[in-house]
Amino acid sequence: MQIREGPRRGAPSAARSPMSAMMLAMFATMASFYVAGRLWQDAQNRVYLIKELDRRTGQGQSAISVDDTLKVVACRQQGKRLASLEMELAAAKHEGFVGKYTYETNGTHSRKRPLIVIGIMTSFGRKNYRDAVRKSWLPTGSMLKKLEEEKGIVVRFIVGRSANQGDTSDREIDEENRSTKDFMILDDHIESEEESPKKTKSFFANAAESFDAEFYAKVNDDIYINVDTLSAMLREHWDKPRVYVGCMKSGEVFSESTHKWYEPDWWKFGDGKTYFRHASGEMFVLSRAVAQFISINKSVLRTYAHDDVSVGSWLIGLAVKHVNEAKLCCSSWPSGALCSAL
Repeated sequence: MQIREGPRRGAPSAARSPMSAMMLAMFATMASFYVAGRLWQDAQNRVYLIKELDRRTGQGQSAISVDDTLKVVACRQQGKRLASLEMELAAAKHEGFVGKYTYETNGTHSRKRPLIVIGIMTSFGRKNYRDAVRKSWLPTGSMLKKLEEEKGIVVRFIVGRSANQGDTSDREIDEENRSTKDFMILDDHIESEEESPKKTKSFFANAAESFDAEFYAKVNDDIYINVDTLSAMLREHWDKPRVYVGCMKSGEVFSESTHKWYEPDWWKFGDGKTYFRHASGEMFVLSRAVAQFISINKSVLRTYAHDDVSVGSWLIGLAVKHVNEAKLCCSSWPSGALCSAL
């Protein structure tokens, strides 16, 4: 009797083997992509966290790029070239190759560069002092314009605004200016005796921005000036690109709060309690480069109790020529003085 064998169990398994291998390969491939994706995402997260940490801690890049380095080198070279040109210009002026005033060309028009801009510090309620100045040495009307055009001397009374802008004090100044046209009104300054150092800083900053003059002077409204003697004196300093001219002094620092000249920051001036050398506040002169320095850095230049000390503090650490000019000692009126107290 013949016995019929049943189907072999290994046959279907052998038939499914290629399919199982393919599925396994696909699964392995997908798993590889998944793992690679997670690794890439983790790497990106680490990069982001590092950048964010650098930003918040302020560390960032510790070195400048090659392009930035080249720019720095180029700026230094230009600075050296500019310094050389300044020396050549000063030498040319000293030899007499420059006239009394410098002409600047703007298209088809040319204009004279002022020799000096004089700022007369005044305030509300001092019209009598301003009138005394106008009657003694400051011309008015067409003669004021002639002084500017022929001698290059620009003169303006310097005043700020009232704390209550638009009040009677402001209106009186505006009305007076409409008549005389000899004011520079500092709209960004509140007029007060305690803020006089900031007012002086604002004057030099605004004057340097408004007039491209050779020199700038601050003077009180109770001082008489001989403008011809002043012009002659300034010609002696044309060869100094950065100059600070005045009656140099070094007064006592007063730490008593009841004293008229009390200095709240007295402790900063050492145990000797004596100010550094600086020009008297009655009148002093700065060259164009120095006035432009004040204009550029006005936001970071701190002031002390007095404007003359404040200006001296800004310049003591700079490469500025300090000139002790006896002709600017207005109170003592030395021989040949160009100023005096009215």
